[in-house]
Amino acid sequence: MTRLFVDVHILQTVPPSNINRDDTGSPKSAVYGGVPRARVSSQAWKRATRQMFRELLDPTSLGVRTKRVVELIAARITELNPEITEPESLAAQALKAAGIELEKPKRAKKGESAPEEAEQAKYLLFLSASQIDRLAVLAIAAAGTDTAIDKSAARAAAHSANSVDVALFGRMVADAADLNVDAAAQVAHAISVHAVNNEFDYYTAVDDRAPDNNSGAGMLGYVEFNSSTLYRYATVSVKALRDNLGDDTATLRAIEVFLTAFVKSMPTGKQNTFANRTLPEAVLVSVRTDQPVNLVGAFEEPVNAAGAARATAAAKALATTLQAVEKGYGDGSTENFVVAIGDGAQELTALGDPMPFVEVVARVGSKVEAALGGRP
Repeated sequence: MTRLFVDVHILQTVPPSNINRDDTGSPKSAVYGGVPRARVSSQAWKRATRQMFRELLDPTSLGVRTKRVVELIAARITELNPEITEPESLAAQALKAAGIELEKPKRAKKGESAPEEAEQAKYLLFLSASQIDRLAVLAIAAAGTDTAIDKSAARAAAHSANSVDVALFGRMVADAADLNVDAAAQVAHAISVHAVNNEFDYYTAVDDRAPDNNSGAGMLGYVEFNSSTLYRYATVSVKALRDNLGDDTATLRAIEVFLTAFVKSMPTGKQNTFANRTLPEAVLVSVRTDQPVNLVGAFEEPVNAAGAARATAAAKALATTLQAVEKGYGDGSTENFVVAIGDGAQELTALGDPMPFVEVVARVGSKVEAALGGRP
């Protein structure tokens, strides 16, 4: 197939918010270009993307990331064969045969009683629904013949039939490297295109049942927040995705779903407090045959808008940087697709005519379909 990368560049303004906190509750940050920036971790946006997958795809076709994988497989064993009396034991055997180490859950604190729980994986394990089914079927077959579960069959069951989210974001199994799945997608930490200083919201809450002569607050505190225009970036290797999924149709659907979910999703940190859900001012999707290119260098010098919206100035910097990259390194094969709203649309017309997002997804899908079929 034709070598192809799908780069996604996004400019998105977020109002006062705290969508991704550090261990102290402060909005995450980074220093870039010598100034502090707002930051949203790649992990936070990948999780938001995976959560939106459940709105776009049948949840049974997706993966589950959990330590409680014994319980999942045991529940599936019971669904397939309710007569089996010890499904947890069979599920544990199947996982161990696949090379996945298990451990007993941590005991309750001294003096507390705890219900007997099934073993758990030592780490979060990402398995597709199909892989859970295959391991359950193997366990049932072994129970029927009273023989040990074949290790090679168990590893094959845990490694084949990857779901879309496993194929895109990968899986690492420390104890069984052959079960690892290399991620087809890479997601950068989002950072603000300008310098940011956090602010503090001091709040009070009134006790509805307080007596009339008590004017004090029932609770008080503060929450940190900031507002920013973020540059977000992700890239997908179509070949790696095809290798992980093993099917052209599934690969094309995965690209379309990833574009939709990554562009429209947002981490939910303190969303009820700030109602900060927005959509991007600009989306630039570049279909490349050379290599992925992160354009964050456009914002190493902080964007300082003068007489114009910051997102508009950022769009101009983004367009200028991509044109310079293509002039210096490009081979003329890169195709750009643009979604832009507001004044920033004019700044991106040099890269392509703005169009509705659904049309961008469709056009990128056509390019991916051509690459999968080997057509030029």
